[in-house]
Amino acid sequence: MKKISLSLTLLAATGLFVAACSDDDNNNITNNDATKATVVENYANIVYANYKDAYDDAVELKTAINAFTASPTDANFTIAKTKWRESRETYGTTEAFRFANGPIDNELEYDAPEGLLNSWPLDENYIDYVLNTETNTIENGGIINRADLYPNITKQLLEELNGAESEASVSVGYHAIEFLLWGQDLTAPSENKPGQRVYTDYVDNGTTADNEGRRRDYLNICADLLIDNLNYLVQEWKPGGSYRTTFLALDKDVALVNIYLGIVTLSDSELPTERMTVALLNQSQEDEHSCFSDNTHRDIALNLQGIINVYEGKYGNIDGPSLQDLVKAANNDISTTTDTSIAGAKTKVSAILIPFDLAIDGGETSVEGAKVKVAAQQIRTMSQNFLAGAFALGLEVNPAE
Repeated sequence: MKKISLSLTLLAATGLFVAACSDDDNNNITNNDATKATVVENYANIVYANYKDAYDDAVELKTAINAFTASPTDANFTIAKTKWRESRETYGTTEAFRFANGPIDNELEYDAPEGLLNSWPLDENYIDYVLNTETNTIENGGIINRADLYPNITKQLLEELNGAESEASVSVGYHAIEFLLWGQDLTAPSENKPGQRVYTDYVDNGTTADNEGRRRDYLNICADLLIDNLNYLVQEWKPGGSYRTTFLALDKDVALVNIYLGIVTLSDSELPTERMTVALLNQSQEDEHSCFSDNTHRDIALNLQGIINVYEGKYGNIDGPSLQDLVKAANNDISTTTDTSIAGAKTKVSAILIPFDLAIDGGETSVEGAKVKVAAQQIRTMSQNFLAGAFALGLEVNPAE
């Protein structure tokens, strides 16, 4: 998670729309029975279903982690890593619900559920030992190896330490678990390998690392906190849930603006800039979103799909009234242009070389780096088209800095 600074030009200067249909009857715009009220309700259904799936997959991850720490074998280690990847599939699309004034970001940055679930970049040595590549020596730092400072590893401790020193002092969440499962990725991108942590880091009296029991405790607690925070979001968004009730009671234009804020912010800044361009310009594995597991290509694709899910009103077996329907009824030209930009973004993202660290290795002027750059630009174009559609609906969407 990184802080976002966003400066959007006036839509009139973008040339992305030809005529905005805005009148007092916007709340009654229909297309395939879509109204602002039904679009808002369908969005709430999507959010709940997606968070519930993410929670269910996180429960499977926790079960696998608990099985591994109880019996730390190579086979159980592999299962835990597989379940982590699977859990990211359903969480990745939920990123489109961020920045929308909902419960995911409703508190101080690192105390909010998002900060406790998906904070990054992560300073590995804040959690555990690392290899200093300059001296080729092991540095036994981190919470796990400082029993003198942190005699008891608890939920409260890890929550308090999250973001306590800097943006990179991440102690919990998906990426903390990722590091604990894969370790540092010290291989060259051309080797196409993720981090190579060995399961014996968790075996008592093993030969690869100290504080094995504390490491097991830490991993278990991270899994518990993942469940706690996802369950909070499920409870908030379930039918009759506290935030869902509040959201559905909002003025429908306000609710639609919130929905747009989520997908516009993610598609204009967070995804193409923070998660793609920064790593490309720095040519750095450390700037990847899932740098330990080499899962960044899935993060990008899933974040994009989450944005599309919200705009099209679809997720799993849900297919209901959408922003797309409203925009099509308001201005067909903008709708067509937006649909074209969505298809272009999907095509450009799918063309990025896997793993992502290999795609960015040659920088933006390389053949593969240029593909990342073009994909990021296309995502931003899609975002500008979303803004044009919002304008056509008479909505003022101003992503905050």
